[in-house]
Amino acid sequence: MAILKVIEVLANSDKSWEDATNNAVEQAAKSVNNIRSVYINEQSAQVKDGKVTEYRVNVKITFEVI
Repeated sequence: MAILKVIEVLANSDKSWEDATNNAVEQAAKSVNNIRSVYINEQSAQVKDGKVTEYRVNVKITFEVI
């Protein structure tokens, strides 16, 4: 039986929400092993002068505890 744990991570990108999600997973993988999945909990963006300048995600990352 596998034991799974979930952490919540905030990340951003100046390119896209997908890139922000990848950034969250890459940073989490530096200190967390056995990542199984990522769930995008919330998306938002910063706007300046009528243009999106930053994409932000709040994700839940699930990993197996060994």
